[in-house]
This record gives sequence, C-alpha cells and structure tokens, in this order.
Amino acid sequence: MTENKLEAIIVTPVKNSINTTLDTIKTIAHCRSTIRHIVYNDFSNEETKRTLEESKKEYNFELINLEDITNNPSPNYKLVLQDAQAKALEHNVPFIVVESDVKINEDTFEKMLDFEKIHLQSGLIGAITTDESGDINFPYLKFKGEKRAIIETKRSLSFCCTLLTLDFLKSYSFSSLDESKDWYDTFLSTKALELDFKNYILLDTPVLHLPHGSRPWKKLKYTNPIKYYFLKLIKGRDKI
Repeated sequence: MTENKLEAIIVTPVKNSINTTLDTIKTIAHCRSTIRHIVYNDFSNEETKRTLEESKKEYNFELINLEDITNNPSPNYKLVLQDAQAKALEHNVPFIVVESDVKINEDTFEKMLDFEKIHLQSGLIGAITTDESGDINFPYLKFKGEKRAIIETKRSLSFCCTLLTLDFLKSYSFSSLDESKDWYDTFLSTKALELDFKNYILLDTPVLHLPHGSRPWKKLKYTNPIKYYFLKLIKGRDKI
C-alpha cells in the first residue's frame, strides 16, 4: 500500500500563546488532507518551547526552533516564508499559513486545495475568519454582509489561514522580501496581483479566529492605544 501523495505544507509561526497554539495544532492534526505540518517557534519562552517539544509526536508536526538557525530577534516572518517556500518548491506543492490564533475544520484544506485545482490563475486563497457565533470578524470585516460564496478581490488578504499557490511560489522568490518589514501578507497580496494572479477569499470556508491571540501585545490597540502606538512607532513593532 502506497502512502497518499503530499498535498500541501502547513506553516504555523509561533510566539508564546501556547494555549491558542495547541488548539490550532490539534485542529490541523485532524484535517482530512495529506499534509506536512511545520511549526516555527520564533524565540518563544521556555514553557512554550518545552510544550511544543512534548506535543510534536502526539499531533504529528515538525518543530523548527528559529533560535537554532538565526540570531535575529523575532518576528522572523521573512525567514519562515523563505523556508516554507523552499520546502514547498522541493515537494512541488503549495503551502498554507495557519496562524496560532486560528482553528480550522476537518475539510478546510480540502476545500482550499480543490479550489486551487480549478482556479489555475489563483495566487493567494484565504479562508474567511469568523468568531464563535459564525460571524465574520477581524481581519475580514470588510467582507461582512457579502452574499457570494467566493470573492475575487484586489484587497489585502491576511495570513490567518491562507494558501499560497504553487504557481505563485514559482513566480516570485521570497529572498526578495524587504527585511525592514515584520509582516508580508499585504505585500504578497499586491505582488500576486502585479504578476497577474488572482486572489480569492472563500466565504464558504470559515475558520475560527481569535484576533491577536498569536500576538497578544496587539490587543493594547483597544485597551491601551497610547502604549500600543508607542510600541508600534517608537519600538518599531508591527511594520507592514
């Protein structure tokens, strides 16, 4: 009996927030697709690192501790994307970013991958994010009220749960990503359009999102905006 062919590489960057991270990992472990799940630990605390080490066998994921390959302080999203692109190209499959504040469903990847196979000119394919009541939430509030199941969009997609197609990965090298930035979802959304790809958001493929669960300091934007903007502007955090 032969093993099922690999369909996608799943990428989860992690910075502490171990409870939401484990929830994310558990849902990915129960997906129906044939995947390779890689968790990138971006200089988390010792408790998070230890828990990830203890959990990788049970939930069948690979763990890369970025402290073993770089001295650059977190966030190291560029390095994560570059490594994921290299692995995806090596295996000739797309990769899907699932951030550590998202819970997927068993058929989430199946739907996204099926969509990619039909829509050959797609670049980025995002699953719509919702709260526990099923209502669309951040960062896709701009699509709230939409009745269409599938939306082709020129607006930025988030990396909450987003597939980067193999054709797009072959068309643009992530070695060119700007090192002065922290996050690249906006840039890569635009880059895909510049290269004549089409970006889509799938409203019929919802995932549960706990906003900023993967980056708790960003909640300061709502509870202590002065401190948030101090960290953002003075400390140079959150550059997009």
